[in-house]
Amino acid sequence: MSFLLSLSRFIDTLNEKIGSGISWALLVSVLICTGNALVRYAFNTSSNAWLEIQWYLFAAIFLLATSYTLRRNEHVRIDVISGLFSKRTQVWLDVFGFLVFLLPMTLIILYYAIPYAWLSIQNQEVSSNAGGLIIWPAKLLIPVGFLLLTLQGISELIKRIGFLRGVVDASAFEKHGSTPQEEIEAIKAANKLN
Repeated sequence: MSFLLSLSRFIDTLNEKIGSGISWALLVSVLICTGNALVRYAFNTSSNAWLEIQWYLFAAIFLLATSYTLRRNEHVRIDVISGLFSKRTQVWLDVFGFLVFLLPMTLIILYYAIPYAWLSIQNQEVSSNAGGLIIWPAKLLIPVGFLLLTLQGISELIKRIGFLRGVVDASAFEKHGSTPQEEIEAIKAANKLN
């Protein structure tokens, strides 16, 4: 189990660094969008390349940050319902979800995305828009993003199994914020004020 926990820590660190780094792509995207809009309105000109780079950056943010989101336990889930169960039952639900839904889906997408991106790389695919960019880097983001998500799913599975075996504390995978019960209480309190 110690090797698996070391692997999990490595995957977590990798996705934390990628998630922190890719967060800058949002700022770059906003600056490009703003600059493109200003040039378009001020000089009545634009470029498809500027529009496409915004799409590429958005794709990079979305695809490369999903594993970071899973790592931080901030993915979409029904905390209000799962919060009613014991911690052990919640962990079993996570294990079930990772094994039955997350990992099979990411592996299926990887199976189809790798040849899709590889074909684009081989053909040196370029946008059909005038002044457009090369397409293969954007298509390459698909398998890279899903590979990172698969690895993070494996890491989360390792931590959950470690918790069930009593060698990992729940703080290794809990969301850093309010608990579902605290959120329910806050909603009730807000409703009483109205």
